[in-house]
This record gives sequence, C-alpha cells and structure tokens, in this order.
Amino acid sequence: MEPSGGSRDARPAVTPVAAVLPAGGSGERLGGATPKQFCAVQGRPLVSYAVRAMERISWISDIIVVVSPENIETMRSIIEKYGHKRVMIVKGGITRHRSIFNGLKVFAENEFSNHLLQKPEVVIIHDAVRPFVEEDILSKVVMAAKEHGAAGAIRPLVSTVIASAADGCLDHSLERARYRASEMPQAFLFDTIYEAYQQCTDYDLDYGTECLHLALKYCNTSAKLVEGTADLWKVTYKRDLYAAESIIKDNLSQQVCIITNVKEAVAQVGFLLHESLKSQIKVEAVSICLSKNDSHLQNIFSGQCYNFICVNDKKYAIQETQQLVDMLEKSNIPLLYPVVFILVHLDISENISFSIGMEELTRIKKFAREVKKKNILVYGLLIQYK
Repeated sequence: MEPSGGSRDARPAVTPVAAVLPAGGSGERLGGATPKQFCAVQGRPLVSYAVRAMERISWISDIIVVVSPENIETMRSIIEKYGHKRVMIVKGGITRHRSIFNGLKVFAENEFSNHLLQKPEVVIIHDAVRPFVEEDILSKVVMAAKEHGAAGAIRPLVSTVIASAADGCLDHSLERARYRASEMPQAFLFDTIYEAYQQCTDYDLDYGTECLHLALKYCNTSAKLVEGTADLWKVTYKRDLYAAESIIKDNLSQQVCIITNVKEAVAQVGFLLHESLKSQIKVEAVSICLSKNDSHLQNIFSGQCYNFICVNDKKYAIQETQQLVDMLEKSNIPLLYPVVFILVHLDISENISFSIGMEELTRIKKFAREVKKKNILVYGLLIQYK
C-alpha cells in the first residue's frame, strides 16, 4: 500500500509483466455523483494510489487503466497532474469483464490500439479501488501464475454465508472454514486469460465478476490461491474512504529518515536522534556528502518515506537544504503526499551570536514559505552545539 515499500527483494525472475486496472465502475453503492475511483483521499484520487502502487514496481512494464468513455479526460488529467508513467488509458465496456477484456486487447489486437504493446508473459489484474497493495503479494501471485497459469489473493471469510429459499427463509448455510473471500490482485499467464475471454459467452461477460472462474471454465486452469494481507480490501462504501484516509495518515507517520553530512559533530547528533527514535518509529539514517551523487539517498527519495530530519552545519544550511529539496522534487514524492522536512542546524562555532542565529532562522522561514507551494513543509531548529 502506499505509502509502504513492500519487499524490495521479492521480485519474480525476469518475466515481462503488465497490469490491467479496471476503473470503469459507477460507484452506486458509494453514493454521490463522483465514481469512487475518482473520489479524493487526502486530496488525491483513489485511482492514483492504485496506479502508483503498480508504477513504483520496476518489473511491471505497462499499466493499463480501463475507464468509462465519459471519464477518459478525467483520467488523463490525473496522470498528468501526478506524473504517472508507463500508463495507457483504455475505453471500458459496459461490464467489468468487458472492460478487462478491452484492457487485454491492447497487447493482442492492432485495431484496438494506435500502437501494440509488447505482450507480457504474465498479466496482473487489480481493482483501481484497492489502493493498498504491496510488492510482496504482487510478486507471489505473479510467480504462482507462472507455475500454475493463474493465481489470486484470498482472505478468510468474516461472516457466514447463507442461502435463502424462494419464500425468503433460510435454506442452508456454508461451512465458513471451507471457504475464502476472493480478493485482488490476481495474475495469469497472458495467453491463458486472453483465450478465456475470447471464448467467454455473452452471459459470462455481462454477469460474471470472477476472473479466476473464467480461466477454470474456459481453459481448465485451476488457480493457485495465495493468502493475502488484511489491507487488500476494496473501497465500496463512503465509510471506506474515511478508513483509507486514516490508514494513509497512520502510515505516513511510521517512518523517518535522518540525513546528516560527514562532519563528526553533525553525524553524532544524527546518531543520537536515531537512538532516541528507533523504539517509536522506523528510522533510517544516512550520512552523505551532497557534493557527490549519492545513490543511497536517491533510493530513499524514490521510496516511501515522507518525513525527513536533516542535520547540518549552520554555515552550509541553505545550500544543503536547497539541494535536498531539489532531489525531492525530481523524485515526484511531493506530488503524492505532503513531505515534512525538519531542518536541525547546528551552530558549532566558538563565537555564539544570537543575531546571526536569528538571521539564519529568518532565511529558513522565507525558504519554507517558498517550498510550501510545492507540498514540502519545512520546519527549522537552530541548536548551539559545543
């Protein structure tokens, strides 16, 4: 889920992988005029979270977002605003299965796309209204699909499922321990799921909802079921939007990165901060020389950390801060969420001057006002350190 990095090492062997995200629903159960995939959570459309979850994974080559014709321009503006890459918009059908089929066609039918994309070996299908999906579960379903032809995430049933008779009375109930809820993501060998859709009857295209069932019914491919995590739930009702916002806020506050330069006094303060915070939140500390191209820091900025404490010598405060802010902007992180930047400036000089210190803080305040427009919240702290 965003903002969370998932498992960096859990990646499938080199395999062309693409993702299809159906996003054509009307959101009737949510209520309101805006389809749920375009509803804002923390000021950002829900579909953008799902796209970003796929986009941040390097081994997913293409992301197909399938939307209803009337929402194509809306989706284009979202892609442009949030700087999404590797994304193609496809016009959806009148049902979920017809929309997914349209998404698959861009890899197989020239007449359906201006340019045919490279056909993947494995294709992921994931709902655009399931924003919290990790690389680990995506990798697991992809690898299982390579072996079995199809795979999907499942979760234990929360409630017992019952069937009613024609008169509205209880007919029978299912043994809950034997059944699971089918979730997303799901993954398929592309040739398998595409063949299933080609053979699919109009009835299944119009009334079916389960992709794994199509692979079984039309290609005799029995899907491998992969136990999923609790955060794979689907935003369906209005209350789910509030829950999603709460999860995002909670995750944004779970990690901090402490950045110091290589000076001994500065690095020591960074170490003390790390030791005092590590029992409360996830902390990553990095000591760098900003005059060089630091790949470690760039990896952090391209990850899922949104809180930074930068400790440096007051003499070089603004220069270093500007360099870090420039790197943050290039990473596009501030487009996704507000980034908190706490600047701890150490005055390690022998001559302590209160007026010079206040002048430095004034410069920081001016700088903070400028970068706030870029969704970067800067706070400054001046410490006279001996």
